[in-house]
Amino acid sequence: MNLGSVTAALSDDALVVLGRQALSIEIEGLRAQLPRLGDDFARACRVCLDCAGRIVVTGMGKSGHIGGKIAATLASTGTPAFFVHPGEASHGDIGMITRQDAVLALSNSGETNEILTIVPIIKRLGVPLIAFTGNAASALARVATVHLDIGVPAEACPLNLAPTASTTAALAVGDALAVALLKARGFTEEDFARSHPAGSLGRRLLLHVKDVMRTGAAVPKVLADTLLAEGLLEMTRKGLGMTAIVDDTDRVLGVFTDGDLRRALDGATDLRVSRMQEVMTRQVKTVQAGSLAAEAVHIMETHRITALIVVDSHGVLVGALNVHDLLRAGVV
Repeated sequence: MNLGSVTAALSDDALVVLGRQALSIEIEGLRAQLPRLGDDFARACRVCLDCAGRIVVTGMGKSGHIGGKIAATLASTGTPAFFVHPGEASHGDIGMITRQDAVLALSNSGETNEILTIVPIIKRLGVPLIAFTGNAASALARVATVHLDIGVPAEACPLNLAPTASTTAALAVGDALAVALLKARGFTEEDFARSHPAGSLGRRLLLHVKDVMRTGAAVPKVLADTLLAEGLLEMTRKGLGMTAIVDDTDRVLGVFTDGDLRRALDGATDLRVSRMQEVMTRQVKTVQAGSLAAEAVHIMETHRITALIVVDSHGVLVGALNVHDLLRAGVV
């Protein structure tokens, strides 16, 4: 076949038409699943909810790739799961399946030899078997504890051979199973974050102020009777655009920011003789070290400020942070 001549024979418009046709066929395949999600789907959910071990997902070829994604989605949404290749299962990996587990097998034909080979072992273990197939009369469908018919009217492949619409349907029904289980288990954003600690949601929900705040000598602070000129030097040295004003026990009395400086200059304040207590803002926006970093972001956004003082439950200064600290931590 001369690929060059074939490519030249298809116009851009023709390529777009082919792509749209493929999507339309896959959409019809998904629509075909809606009326089938009934009692059997609920039974499949119950099998997973009653499982004391893990959901072992298996599938061959393209179904195997879809199975791997379904296992990953289940595991990240509160249902412990992993993928086992059916070919490897026949050569020792079947030992990964225990009597506490449940098996989810994907096969569009329902006649995949590698899966049917391990079915007797699954049955001997007394492990429930959920089957996704496109053939309710297939061998796999007949031996399954629960069978979900995921058949599609046609593949998006114009030859009706390459798994396309059928794998999309399997993936979507797998997602439907995972979402239903997620809701049934009362899975929360915090639970999701714990399984995705490196993701943006994990950082937002798990990172605390104490993890990102500046402490010790890096925290700008001056006493209330400090000269304004010295307070400005402290702000410059620490680079947070503000300084805390404290008493001799480090209890926070106020804050002085770049905004306060502008207001002081507008009021013709003498930097050489004015004291910090005369120009500071007494209504201080603070946050505690044990608060979520996301809460610090919320305070900053609500009050349109770029830095926060961190205090303990007694109002004693323990740290400080600004929006750049939160940006570096990936919270913003």
